[in-house]
Order: sequence, then structure tokens, then C-alpha cells
Amino acid sequence: MNKLKLTYFDFPGGRAEPARLAMHIGGVPFEDYRFSLGDFSEVRKTTPLNQVPTLHVNDLQITQSDAITRYVGKLSGLYPEGDLQALLCDEVMGALEDINVKLGATFGKTGDDLKSARDALATDALPTYLRWLQHQLESRGGEFLVDNRLTIADLKAFVILRWLNSGKLDHIPMDLIETVAPKLNNYMNRLAKIPAIAQYYASYASS
Repeated sequence: MNKLKLTYFDFPGGRAEPARLAMHIGGVPFEDYRFSLGDFSEVRKTTPLNQVPTLHVNDLQITQSDAITRYVGKLSGLYPEGDLQALLCDEVMGALEDINVKLGATFGKTGDDLKSARDALATDALPTYLRWLQHQLESRGGEFLVDNRLTIADLKAFVILRWLNSGKLDHIPMDLIETVAPKLNNYMNRLAKIPAIAQYYASYASS
């Protein structure tokens, strides 16, 4: 069995969280290496592209969060085996990463610049993506996003939807999802009650 080490910030959420969840759910052994924000300047020097997450597979260091999540999704049995469902999974993953990128572009801004950038996202881009995601969910039965079962697409959606609802993003209304795509909140709450997911967050809260 390959030795896996996932490196990312020490907080719940973010780009490594879907991979963490997938390995937890699938019972895949891995080293969950978490570091503080203050240590990032040193950690990034050890990575190929000066960014995290990275995944060590034995001595091979892998970058790119979606590639990492897809790989561990396969190990965990949470990535579709059929070509079409895999394509649909990748489509959702890519759209969700668009949200990460759009929000990420606003970090580092302050004051009116931050408010203007976040207001624009909350008015246009985010509602467009959220409505699209809700449509994908509804058109595929309303329970999961692809393959009629839990996949890494659901895990990534879960992480991002929780983030948007968290109140930690200044100028992104906490009721944005409820306002523009309310079925996504019901979906997110159902995922949170899946025993393995609930146990994962209970374990993190108590650690």
C-alpha cells in the first residue's frame, strides 16, 4: 500500500477538505499534516508551485487539489467508474473550483475594494453558479450530484456551501444560498448527517 501524506492548513474547510473527507469516509490511511497560517511561508518553500495542498504518494509530491481529490476519491470508492458519470463529476468539480478561484481573487483586498469585489460576486457570479449547481442536483434525482450516490463532487460541494454559509466571508450574505438556491441548503444539511461526515467533524471539534 502506498504511503500517503496530505499537507494543508490546520483548519476545517479549504481545498484539501474534500480529500480529507474522502479518505476518512473510505478508510484510507494517510498522514494528515496540518500547519498553522504562520508557518505557510516556510511550508510553501517545500512545494513545487509554492502552494498547498500537496499529496505525497510515497516520495512523489503531487500538487493541484482536484487531481489529489480525484485520486483519493478513486482509492475511497467515491469517484464514478463509468465514463459519463466521471465526466459529470469532473464538470461539477471544475465549476466548484471556479467558485474557489473567484473568491480567492478577492483575498488581499481591503475596505471598499473588498466590498465592491464581494458585492459583485454575490450579485452575479455566485448566484449563477449556485443556481446551476441546484439544477444539476434536481435533474439527477435531488439526492446526489452524480452517479446516484455519494461522490467527491458532493464532498467538494459540501465544503464550499458550508464556507459560503459560514459568515466568515465579509460582504457575502449568509443567506445567499437560501435566497438563490435553497435546495442546496437542504442537500448540504443531509450530507452533514451522513454518519462518517458527522463523525469527521465531531472528531475535529474535539481535537
